[in-house]
Amino acid sequence: MAKIQSYCEAGVSMQQVWVEGGLTLCFYFTLVPCVLLALSFLLGTLLCVCYSRYGTEMEPKFIPRSRLYRLQVVLSVLLALHAPGWTVYRVSRGGDLPGYVVLYGCLSTLGWIWAVVLLRLERKRVLVRDRTRGHSVVLLLYWAVAFAAENLAFTSWMSPQWWWALETPNQQGEFAFWLLRYFCSGLLFLLGLKAPGLPRRPYMLLINEDERDVEHGTQPLLGDSSENQSTWKDFGKKVRLLIPYMWPKGNATLQLLVVLCLSLLGAERAINVFVPIYYKNIVNQLTDGSAWKTLALTVCIYALLKFLQGGGAGASGFVSNMRSFMWIRVQQYTNRVVQVRLFAHLHSLSLRWHLGRRTGDVLRSIDRGTSSINSLLSYIVFSIFPTIADIVIAIVYFISYFNAWFGLIVFVCMTLYLTLTIIITEWRTKYRRDMNTQDNNAKSKAVDSLLNFETVKYYNAESYEVNRFEGAILKYQVSEWKTNASLAFLNQTQNLIIGSGLLAGSLLCAYFVTEGKFQVGDYVLFGTYIIQLYTPLNWFGTYYRMIQSSFIDMESMFELFTEEEEVKDDVNAGSLYYRQGKVEFENVFFSYTQGKEILKDVSFTVLPGQTVALVGQSGSGKSTIIRLLFRFYDVQGGCVKIDSQDISKVKQSSLRAHIGVVPQDTVLFNDNIRDNIRYGRVTASDREVEEAAIAADIHDKIMTFPDGYETQVGERGLKLSGGEKQRVAIARTILKAPQIILLDEATSALDTQTERNIQASLGKVCANRTTIVVAHRLSTIIGADMILVVSDGQIVERGRHEELLAKGGMYSDMWMKQQQAQDSDSASDSETKDRKSEKLQPPASTTAHRSH
Repeated sequence: MAKIQSYCEAGVSMQQVWVEGGLTLCFYFTLVPCVLLALSFLLGTLLCVCYSRYGTEMEPKFIPRSRLYRLQVVLSVLLALHAPGWTVYRVSRGGDLPGYVVLYGCLSTLGWIWAVVLLRLERKRVLVRDRTRGHSVVLLLYWAVAFAAENLAFTSWMSPQWWWALETPNQQGEFAFWLLRYFCSGLLFLLGLKAPGLPRRPYMLLINEDERDVEHGTQPLLGDSSENQSTWKDFGKKVRLLIPYMWPKGNATLQLLVVLCLSLLGAERAINVFVPIYYKNIVNQLTDGSAWKTLALTVCIYALLKFLQGGGAGASGFVSNMRSFMWIRVQQYTNRVVQVRLFAHLHSLSLRWHLGRRTGDVLRSIDRGTSSINSLLSYIVFSIFPTIADIVIAIVYFISYFNAWFGLIVFVCMTLYLTLTIIITEWRTKYRRDMNTQDNNAKSKAVDSLLNFETVKYYNAESYEVNRFEGAILKYQVSEWKTNASLAFLNQTQNLIIGSGLLAGSLLCAYFVTEGKFQVGDYVLFGTYIIQLYTPLNWFGTYYRMIQSSFIDMESMFELFTEEEEVKDDVNAGSLYYRQGKVEFENVFFSYTQGKEILKDVSFTVLPGQTVALVGQSGSGKSTIIRLLFRFYDVQGGCVKIDSQDISKVKQSSLRAHIGVVPQDTVLFNDNIRDNIRYGRVTASDREVEEAAIAADIHDKIMTFPDGYETQVGERGLKLSGGEKQRVAIARTILKAPQIILLDEATSALDTQTERNIQASLGKVCANRTTIVVAHRLSTIIGADMILVVSDGQIVERGRHEELLAKGGMYSDMWMKQQQAQDSDSASDSETKDRKSEKLQPPASTTAHRSH
């Protein structure tokens, strides 16, 4: 039976921390449980007091069900049972039982039990004023220290007192217990960052949203917002999207540049190792009085290495500059491919999405996302991986060349640094995301206001718009201040850790020099290398923040990439084979939103070369028929055919190549008139452009402008009148020369005389072409081969003009009302002219006097 003879093993005391190349087990298993218990009880008790005073009970419906939370509890309980289990194992082995084993079993069990209590407390109660989500700093710090403590065992890798050799059954058993602790504590730390058992959003925000949802009669949507989710969510998916932009497929030159850049990156790591070594050699050779030849050679090699490295780690040297120079082409490739693919993707999205978009938000998302991808690739490839490599190489070098104490100092500082950097950076993510939201909001308000310049002027709302924009900027600056303030706090924490590590290592190295164990050059080597190590470690926090910020900036752009195309070509879709131009609508049903049908069982046929007119009240579905034929949307029932081919089975590009559209609301590019007309067929000559303008009855008007066809039309064509813009759109369609023509209120913005001229031109253009006309003025479609009267999404009447008038139905009523309105306008004009003529005639007495 094992008995407690002493606190430590025989021949070991608490004063001996480092023995035989490693920490003593007595020191290790005393330090770890004491620190963990102090953290859990002191900080945990303070947290419990805060929850009892300032917290409230969470409603069960806001607590998410999570298997990962149960896993957290199971792991914590397992670690609590592990400590007494290890004590029992040591007792079962027989022999002396050191006192530290009993202490570890008691303190560790209490610490993990208290951690389970805190874990369950956070799941049931919440601080009312807490604006964040996730576990408290107390639990995160407890799990981080527990995991770091298990990693601390690696510093004793060469010590025979530990279990790494696995030569005896006792060592194998100890290793199994350590492996269990390592796995459980590491998994707990990773799960703690995700916080699976807690709401995904701040509790008070969920409460407020729930109240609004109840008020409006809708169900709350929990867990769907990304306001406070981790930046690393869907990390694998984001990285998979990035890889194609880094490796340029099909371009051997750029691929060679990528390989060369990675090779130079490896060369930089080797140079960083040899620079402090040669610096040490110079100091030692100077103090030892070495020969000039040897000293000069060492100095030359050192100078060459510094030239290749640069002014310091992180500074630009020859190798770094060459790598940056060769990476320019790869970066340009990435920039180009991202923007082109996203631009093409946006053009492939449906009309529904474009009608609901906010242009300012989209442009800001593209700008930030594109620059973020470039910076993200550079940070990951040329900063994060090299920094990790430098740290690992330095730790190995310090342990092998100096002793394990220096490796321990570096390891502890690195663990604390990275842990606190990750925790604090994750905490401040919400401020960065909110700052982006406010930035988008401010820019969107500015863009909307400038695009609607005329409306602002009409309502004398300049001061209102300026105040609204200033308010958006003030909100942005509040979020910006929080972001910068939290960044300053993070920087100070990092500086404190780095400074403490540098102080401890320098004092230890200086002590060994005074004891004669190290040379002066060794102190120089340590000082040079430690600064060289801490420089990338210091930048590591910056890189982490930059990568996280880049991911945040890319979120909006990734959302644009994930927008699904509503109208897609089938996998085996072929081109439209145009023969005659017969258009058929067969039992078509369509709705923009579910539950509200716009078209109901619409069927009609347009024979080749015919002109069919669609008339009806506003909102009856006339323009929707045009959009379905152009395939801006796919029908939800029935089908649309051209020459007996279902247009949903052919490629959209081939379909639209045969159709020309003159829309009701024409929007022009901010370019000259000639290029706006040429947009109908970009290969057209200037002569063909002018002929199209003549046919659209706008050539003479253009020639009256000082710059003629080079006249700039302004943003959305605002420098032209409505009629002029519409005639430019008609000229575009004439230049395209399509086989099928769709006219959507094509002459609605024109005066009567110009309308008659264009009607004659359109008559020539539409001759022998299948034409569908949406008309408001019934006088313009008298000669149509067929008129379809649309009401409430259905065709209620069809026939020629005379036939519909004879029926005396809806079309006849519309015709009579328009004629009466036209007659009243004519009578009003005649009366106005008579009054003007009366004013011009002299009084009768004056006329009689003059006759005498």
